[in-house]
Amino acid sequence: MIKEFKEFSTGAILNVADESILQPFKTTQPIGLFTFIWTRKSKALIEVDGIPFTLEANKILALTPVQNFKFIEGEDLAVYQFNREFYCIKDHDQEVGCAGLIFFGHDFIPIINLSEEEQTKFNLLHSVFLDELDTKDNIQAEMLRMLMARFMIKATRILKNNSDALKSQESKIDLLRHFNLLVESHFRQEHSVAFYADKLFKSPKTLSNTFAKFNKSPLKIIHNRIVLETKRQLLYTDKSAKEIAYGIGFDDASHLSRLFKKHTSLSPSQFQKQHKTNN
Repeated sequence: MIKEFKEFSTGAILNVADESILQPFKTTQPIGLFTFIWTRKSKALIEVDGIPFTLEANKILALTPVQNFKFIEGEDLAVYQFNREFYCIKDHDQEVGCAGLIFFGHDFIPIINLSEEEQTKFNLLHSVFLDELDTKDNIQAEMLRMLMARFMIKATRILKNNSDALKSQESKIDLLRHFNLLVESHFRQEHSVAFYADKLFKSPKTLSNTFAKFNKSPLKIIHNRIVLETKRQLLYTDKSAKEIAYGIGFDDASHLSRLFKKHTSLSPSQFQKQHKTNN
């Protein structure tokens, strides 16, 4: 079952489906859209950026369009997918938007745990989604965006309420979220903490001290994003290590190679060869 909404005037896309929409991802590829995968009654086996996950029942996982995804198995799933034109252009940098807590509030993959009560609420919301997708009129787009806003607000509340750190340190989490957003926008050109600190009107030391409370380092977040992008391009493009290095802002490819090896214990070429050997 795949239900699709398209708005030709804006290019907006919304898909609400079951696991059948994930069948093309039996081989790893970028997910392409903002995606929620909800395991309603049974677990699902997936890979995200090469990392295997067992997504237990009654959980929702959120993915950004650039993440590489592989669907191994799962049934009775609910999958929601949309592009920026559908939702993000309206709520560019709100806590429950595409630049919000769910997608950019962490440097790990957020998983929302649903209680029995929340399962009932999300099941009802899912039914309304399906009904609205069958209702073709001039306010359908507005209704669907309102439903997605409700979905994301509820998911964000659960994510926050299930984490004591989020509840007690919301301002610090918000700083982390904005830092992650800036890194996502500028990591191909800017690799220093000072650049991002200046954008946030903070000192590098303030960022380091704040992020240390979450066992994170601003420099490590930058480096992790660079390494992740390098892995993606090594595995899923035909670019050489030198081309990748230049594309991520390194004038000397050996600088990226040293950073990559520090994080993975392998040079870019060794990583690429090992992956091809394993496949």
